[in-house]
Amino acid sequence: MKLSTLLVMGFLIAGAALRAATPEENVKSLGLVLPPAASPVANYVPVVRTGDLVFLAGHIPRDDAGQVITGKVGETVTMAEAQDAARRTALALLATLRQELGSLDRVKRIVRVEGFVNCPTDFTAQSSVINGCSDLLIEVFGDQGRHARMAIGAGSLPLNTTVEIALIAEVD
Repeated sequence: MKLSTLLVMGFLIAGAALRAATPEENVKSLGLVLPPAASPVANYVPVVRTGDLVFLAGHIPRDDAGQVITGKVGETVTMAEAQDAARRTALALLATLRQELGSLDRVKRIVRVEGFVNCPTDFTAQSSVINGCSDLLIEVFGDQGRHARMAIGAGSLPLNTTVEIALIAEVD
């Protein structure tokens, strides 16, 4: 083979190796299992799409048996447990996105995350709790997973859930 052919082949192989993995590939390589997409429990829809934006309703965390994860952070729930609940909520959000779009690869960017934390009035680490969701979104989407965010403390949440998180994504 000519040297020029070998160089081109080398650049192609190197380029493929440097190619960022797709979100679906990341889900697989991280060993993530998305739960079944949740159905609404009241008078709302789980997803609204307008133009190139998808708005996901608030999602709540469930354990491996499908039971709602409940409790007040800082009282009956530790920080680690709350972050895990936020991570599980992110998985539920991804499941809804995948069901709506057919593939997470259609997500161009996570635009905004809105997180609510069930906590007492003197609890001030809501951002640390919602990092459980944000960190997972960045693991799956890379820089396109970096988002604007709010993390708010709530005196109570529906079903006494530990967190409730909504999401806005830009899609193709």
